Amino acid sequence: MTTTTIAFDAFNQLKDNAAQERIRAARARLGKRAVLLCHHYQRADVYQHADLTGDSLKLSRLASQTDSEFIVFCGVHFMAEVADIMSSPAQTAILPDLAAGCSMADMANLAKVERCWRELNEVLGDAGAQVTPVTYINSAADLKAFCGGRGGIVCTSSNAGTIAKWAFARREKVLFFPDQHLGRWTGHNLGIPLDEMVVWDPDLEFGGLTPEQIKKAKILLWKGHCSVHQMFQESHIKRWREQNPQGIVISHPECNFEVCLNSDHVGSTEHIVRTIKEAPPNTQWLVGTELNLVDRLANEVRPEGKTVQFMAPTVCMCSTMQRIDPQHLAWTLENLADGNIVNPIRVPPHEAELAKLALERMLAVS
Repeated sequence: MTTTTIAFDAFNQLKDNAAQERIRAARARLGKRAVLLCHHYQRADVYQHADLTGDSLKLSRLASQTDSEFIVFCGVHFMAEVADIMSSPAQTAILPDLAAGCSMADMANLAKVERCWRELNEVLGDAGAQVTPVTYINSAADLKAFCGGRGGIVCTSSNAGTIAKWAFARREKVLFFPDQHLGRWTGHNLGIPLDEMVVWDPDLEFGGLTPEQIKKAKILLWKGHCSVHQMFQESHIKRWREQNPQGIVISHPECNFEVCLNSDHVGSTEHIVRTIKEAPPNTQWLVGTELNLVDRLANEVRPEGKTVQFMAPTVCMCSTMQRIDPQHLAWTLENLADGNIVNPIRVPPHEAELAKLALERMLAVS
């Protein structure tokens, strides 16, 4: 067994076929010591190696249930953090490429959220008595810890409605970050008027809002979004419906409000997959979510005569998740097989404790 970590440079120039062979060989050496978790948006040449697949909520649960020594997360940074938080101290969460981040998660950071909370205190007197902080799971561990320490909670696109009801049962307002679109759609489904859901711009004093707007608001929506889902437009749906009058539109709630409003179904990636797979044969679908998932789903249901089309006319996938390629996965697994842990994700203990509190609240409620 080597004690020297193999540098990634030795893998960077590998042809894909060679990388795939080395992945399979390393996995055979590791056996059940390592489990591979893959998000639905993961590229196909990595996704094929997954032991467990799903959306953020499903993978959060699976991360807490696996007993493998190594949890290799083929997703993005915040997902690997959740795996580290929810797993036992004897387990190690690993991200094959540390550059696999999330642009949405980066739109909210702890310093800006803490400043927002101070400004809410100035306007409301005691934000903690009136506002429940809710962070989308697509956020850094320190923001989950922020919520955990202030009676707040985490949500996913699967359970946002249930979580919002929980939050409003405790306090009259919600601070929702980092995705404004999921927050707005969730509030709309609860019957909250649009003028009572205001956008908080973290780069402006008091979020760019007046004290009256803050006091009237039921939901304060952080000015953040997913760059993939942001590209889908109402016009894409209208054009497709003209050509496919019997077709069905399904979208992820990270899409903008107009897209969700003009869709027949709105839901998480798990909901999208389940709805289309359970649909009658020969149905036509327009899907507003990440391209890798749409392509995979289209191939799976094609034998039933179903057609599945990506909503946007231009190609776009989750570019940060694309960073985890066969070369990085082969490098990670070979090092593990040789006794070297590369790219471990470790959340500081105090932060992990509070973040786990917020995550456990979510799992208990949902």
